[in-house]
Amino acid sequence: MLGDEPRQGPVDAAIARIAGRQHGNITYEQLRALGCSDRAIAHRVKTGRLHRVYRGVYAVGRPPRTALERAAAAVLAGGRGAALSHRSALASWGLGEARPWRFDVVVPTDRRPKGIKTHTASGLIARDFRRLHGIRVTSPARTLLDCAPLLSDRALTRAVNEARRRGLLRLADVADAIERFPRHPGARRLAPFVNSPGGPTRSEWEDAFPAFCRRFGLPEPVMAAKVAGYEVDALFPAEKVIVELDSWEFHSSRESFERDRERDASTLMARHVTVRLTWERMHRHPDAEAARLQEILRQRRAQAA
Repeated sequence: MLGDEPRQGPVDAAIARIAGRQHGNITYEQLRALGCSDRAIAHRVKTGRLHRVYRGVYAVGRPPRTALERAAAAVLAGGRGAALSHRSALASWGLGEARPWRFDVVVPTDRRPKGIKTHTASGLIARDFRRLHGIRVTSPARTLLDCAPLLSDRALTRAVNEARRRGLLRLADVADAIERFPRHPGARRLAPFVNSPGGPTRSEWEDAFPAFCRRFGLPEPVMAAKVAGYEVDALFPAEKVIVELDSWEFHSSRESFERDRERDASTLMARHVTVRLTWERMHRHPDAEAARLQEILRQRRAQAA
């Protein structure tokens, strides 16, 4: 005899209410708090009303079908204070690829549920966490700190710039994370972004241009700078030379063509010249393009002298 069978209706309604707030999941502790005995829980599993996702976590009514449902279950399995972290958090923020078959979760104690990659961290405070889609997740700054050692230079640069572009991250947030966790493996990788001039870039194309400049000894450009009220792709401020990084994807319509010419005329009135550079030219003829830019900058410096 199941001890709580007389209260089956109200208990199931309470289970449904809790699961509704947790993407269809409920924990063993929550079931026990509702009055379910171990035998009653086992009965619900046997009859298909509960489906075990992780140890101590059950999906209600059916197994989880979406990444969001599985992510919520993973965080619940981590226990009180757990949060989605590392690559899983990066994907949740839309800054990296999802890995729905394996979740990263930061846990306050050494708890290791099977099927979840857990991480322990000390010193985390309230601003290191957010709620996203109803799931506790590490903040964008903390997520990037954790992921920095795992990402290539290109992927990390794109993630930081995309987070800034979407208003998820301020450079002050990055500085705060590094200051509080200076020995974290990601601190050294993130440090160069803190004093980055200009605004966030919009594409891998724009991310690649500063590296191109360093490779060929060109001055460090200011990316996403403002000139005459317009945001330009790159700027050499001392020489007043704008570099627009053109691609067919962003400049293939009449509207964009006209807008570009309007901007070029306005920035020229502000005594800035514009050089348009394509991805194909920069990668097929890098030496020639670098030499041309060097000469343009030299001439501009000579004119200003």
